[in-house]
Amino acid sequence: MLTVVDHALESGRPRTGRLGGTVGAMRLLLAEDDAALLAVLARGLRQSGYLVDTAESGDDALHMLRVGDFAAAVLDWRMPGLDGAEVIAEARRLGLRLPILMLTARDTLPDRVRGLDAGADDYLVKPFDFEELLARLRALLRRGGSTAGPILRVAGLELDPATHEVRSGGRPVVLTPREYDILELLMRRAGMVVTRQSIAEHVWPDAAASWNAMEAHMARLRAKLGGGAGVSIVAVRGTGYRLVGG
Repeated sequence: MLTVVDHALESGRPRTGRLGGTVGAMRLLLAEDDAALLAVLARGLRQSGYLVDTAESGDDALHMLRVGDFAAAVLDWRMPGLDGAEVIAEARRLGLRLPILMLTARDTLPDRVRGLDAGADDYLVKPFDFEELLARLRALLRRGGSTAGPILRVAGLELDPATHEVRSGGRPVVLTPREYDILELLMRRAGMVVTRQSIAEHVWPDAAASWNAMEAHMARLRAKLGGGAGVSIVAVRGTGYRLVGG
């Protein structure tokens, strides 16, 4: 039934979801340890108009939920490290109220009860139809939830997702929209390598981004941040970039 995803993607046309407008500004966290399924679902969700961050382990998913600003999350139950139910329980303990949809092959009543008791808002059993996943996401997003994220801090660098204000060593920094989007992505994954492909998908979702253009944006961003915050954007040869502090 998951082959529906592939059929939806064959046309190559972006698909839109409506919720009082487009869903283009809605960012989702998708966590799934099956790399092939993760790629297919992420591609389908992006072509449906969502911005998608991905994780392949429960520990990474929880870290991203802690620092991220997501409209909703789709979490697989079985993942390395923390399982999906444990991730949800900890997210709720931290006070995160975003809608969470759990994916799992477990379909017994005790399993469903455990997932819902952990704090999941909905439950989708594999195999499933991609259109049903989209419908359940739309329903969860209509219910709403708190998506306000905390101020991001790495060493002396601060970024407020609510106001889009950036301060480096206490000094206000004025960024272009793309520079801001790049910095926010790097800060949300501070210490981790963010691939060039991931940056392109998040910052240039509707246009092709050359590596030269991306490097030019990075150079301007480094110059604007200066050295007062004690952070640096490190190029990882042939892969992407990493924000390091301290």
